[in-house]
Parts: sequence; structure tokens; C-alpha cells
Amino acid sequence: MGIENAMTQFKKTFTHRGEATFDLVIRGGRVVDPETALDAVRNVGIIDGSIAEVTTRHLVGHREIDASNLVVAPGFIDLHSHGQAVAELRLQALDGVTTALELEAGAPAMSLAYRQSADEGRPINFGFSASWAALRMHVLSGRPSLVGWTMSDTGTEIGADYWRAPATKEQTSTLLSLLEKELGDGALGIGILLGYAPATDPAEYVQVARIAAGAGVPTFTHARPLVEQDPSVVVDGAEELTRVAGETGAHMHYCHMNSTSTHHLARVQAMVTKVRSEGSRVTSEVYPYGAGMSAIGADYFHPDRLHVLGATGTPSDVIYARTGETVSSVERLLELRERDPGGWAFIKLFDEQKSPERLAQVTALPEAVIASDGVPLVVEAGYGFDPMQWPLPSHVRMHPRGAGTYSRTLRISVRETETLTLSQALAKCSLYPARIVESAAPSMKKKGRLQAGCDADIVVFDPETVTDNATYEQSVLPSTGFSHVLVHGSPIVSNGELIESAMPGRPVRGVR
Repeated sequence: MGIENAMTQFKKTFTHRGEATFDLVIRGGRVVDPETALDAVRNVGIIDGSIAEVTTRHLVGHREIDASNLVVAPGFIDLHSHGQAVAELRLQALDGVTTALELEAGAPAMSLAYRQSADEGRPINFGFSASWAALRMHVLSGRPSLVGWTMSDTGTEIGADYWRAPATKEQTSTLLSLLEKELGDGALGIGILLGYAPATDPAEYVQVARIAAGAGVPTFTHARPLVEQDPSVVVDGAEELTRVAGETGAHMHYCHMNSTSTHHLARVQAMVTKVRSEGSRVTSEVYPYGAGMSAIGADYFHPDRLHVLGATGTPSDVIYARTGETVSSVERLLELRERDPGGWAFIKLFDEQKSPERLAQVTALPEAVIASDGVPLVVEAGYGFDPMQWPLPSHVRMHPRGAGTYSRTLRISVRETETLTLSQALAKCSLYPARIVESAAPSMKKKGRLQAGCDADIVVFDPETVTDNATYEQSVLPSTGFSHVLVHGSPIVSNGELIESAMPGRPVRGVR
């Protein structure tokens, strides 16, 4: 883990008194490292953005954080974050996230996505998968170039028929070649929005998985519907994903397994557990909320398809985010889908206020990591928005999971229901997500841990008060209880307050 290098740095830095001096010392906190099972009061010394020492002995630092009565843990890693602009990542930082990756939908052009994020600056670390959906849109539309195509464009087109049509042999070959190029440009895997194009030939999915297996990277799949949800589906989504894992040897990651499986989660989890026991690499993720969110033009929001994700099947299950209105009729739903197909909308799956234990049970699924599925901000009609404005105004909206997934997990699953121990919850938020991406990006072996030689991506929080504040009505309220958040040793949250000028985020890129 780079211990020798960290100690070399440590030995080079002495004061005239003969004492080692660190750039920063986090003193007297309850240090929890999920990988080594350390859970004890320790001092943490940081040099040049890396953890140099975790110890009981006294350390001297140019700067110090008093972490008495607070938990010191690895920063959280979100594998499923669609909100990749500065404002959304600031909210995630205040929720303890130090690395936010867009791996389900992916980025339409790898080199451009990384360059743009780096040029603009990001408060936390960032990275992308290759986007099967965006590339399929490109190939099947016959567009000559992806220049100018954005992730927002992918959302706008997500319900269009042209890209969900059967592909010819030549089109499939072109698509696969483009995916391989994106992997060569640093993609962290392949994001596959299969649930948005459920009639896609299953053979194409197998071919995409084979490319991932050959490159040694994961696929991140939004699975097709289950047969219980849609008896006409080409193949059961859970059966397909788990079967392809065994058939190709690819690492298959099951995105937001809770919201795509809904009332059938026990069956899906049993399938995942079975194939894991047989040697397949299938990982999964969940989030602790009872409503999903997507572009209103997507197939899931068609009046005839509202039942697929377990909703009651009536338009009142849908809330249009741009205005906050509960959709009143089939006619209004069809109007919104036509007028603003890329507009974000909520779909209510169950009443989480009446079933908090269900949220806790979801987070406790064996080996499932916590991931937000946070979405980009939506600006209310008639208002403007400066993306660098802070705090965020009330006329911007998002799914509250983009602001509160991790603090909500700690509040509900650890403090209120004791469904998870603190160490178990922290592993699901940091160590396990890091391990999922390590095959594509070896640099992730230095994240999700709190050990000498690891990156100083660290959260310091009060386990008795940490909580989510964002609601469906006030969805951009930051979480509270995170006293300090560091990215590569640089503070982005200090004493519970965001440092607006801090942009220490670095790219996480795949290596082939």
C-alpha cells in the first residue's frame, strides 16, 4: 500500500526540535478502517496529500484538527453519480463523498469528459465509464461525430425510438469498436442502460460484456425489467445479468438493485448470491429512498408502463421536478413527455415514511454498496441559476439522494435501527466501492482505506448527529454532521462549512 514511500516522506520532514512535522494532523478521533478492522482512538498524520502515519503516539502538524469524540473514516465513494457539475459535487462533499463516479450512464466521449472536468475544477475526485447508450445513439442515428454531445443530450434522447431499435451487424461492430476505444482512453468500465432499451438483442449485451471481460473492467448495468414486472420482456433482467456474468467471466455490477427489483428484491438477491457462490463476479448497489427519478421521456414514464417499477400505475405517482407538480392525468403526463422529454421526474415506489425499516433492510443486503444515483440540478421554470452560487437557491431541485444518501444510511441503518454496525456501513460507503473499480483503476487501491500510504481522502463526523436534511420538497438542503472532509489532504469542508474555493478533486482514470 505504499508504506515504504510514505515513511520515506515522513523521515524527510523534521523540525529543529527533532520532532516529525506533518502537513496536517487529525488528533484523537475514533479511527475506523474497514479493511484492517481498526476501530480505536488514533492520531493521523498527513504529508503531501497522503496518509503517512496512523498511530497512538503524539504527532506534530503545521495544521491540526481536534477529532475528539468524532469518527475519522475513509471518504465515501459514490459509483453512481449523474450530477457531475460543481454544485452537485459540493452537496456530495457535505454528505461525506470524496469520489463521485458516473458509471451507470457513463460519458459520451471519454477524453472530452475528463478534460472538461479537469479544466473547470472539481471539489472531489471524478471519473467515468464508457457510455453504451450514448454511443448506440451515435451509431444508430448516423451522426458523423460525438463532438458537442453531452450527458444531458443522452437524457433528452433516452425515450427516443431510433436508438432502441435493432442494430445491424455492421452497426454492432462499430459500437463495439467505439467502446474499446473509450476503454483505451481511460474509461472505468462500460455503463449499460439496458433497462431503457429493453428490446435490445440479448446477444449484443453478451458481446459488450465480453469486451469488458477482455479489458478486465466491470460493466455497470441498469438491468431490463423482471418478468414479474413485464411478462413480455425479452429476457428477465436479473436472470440475464447473472447468466452473462457466468457465460463471459465479466465483472457485472447491478445498478440500484433496490429500485429496479422493487417488490421482487428477495428473488433477485437470491440469484446474485447463488452465482457469487459459483464463482461469478457480480456486485450490486442500493440507495435508501422510496422514490426513483429519471427523464420523464423514458419508457418507464409512459402511462402504460408506470406499473413496471412497482408504482400504483397512475399518473399521480409522477412528480415533474421542473415545477414540482404532481401529474394530474394521463393527458398531462403525455404532454410533459412530448414537451420536455429530458426533464427529470420522480416516480413514487413506496411510502418510505411508513417503512423506515425497509430502507434499512435495503442497505443491509449482503455485499451491496451504497450509491446515490444522484441526478443533475433542475432549475425551476422562469428562474436563472449561476452554477457556482452557494448556498444553492430554493428554485433548483434534484432527488434528495444526491444530497443525503450517505448521512441517511448512517442515520437510519446505524443510529436509529442498528441494522448495520458503524464499521459495516462505512465499508459499504468506502472500501467495497473502491474494490469494485480497482481492476480498472489500480489507483483506487489507495482509496476507501485509512492506512499509511493511502490517499488522504478522509471524513470526520459526529455519529450521534450526522443526518440528511434534503427532502422531496426541499431537495438541496445539505447534510449536517460532517465536521471535516479532506480530498488528497486538502479541506473542502471545515468545521461543517463548505470551502467554496477548494477544488482539489482529481481524475480517476482506467489503465489498460
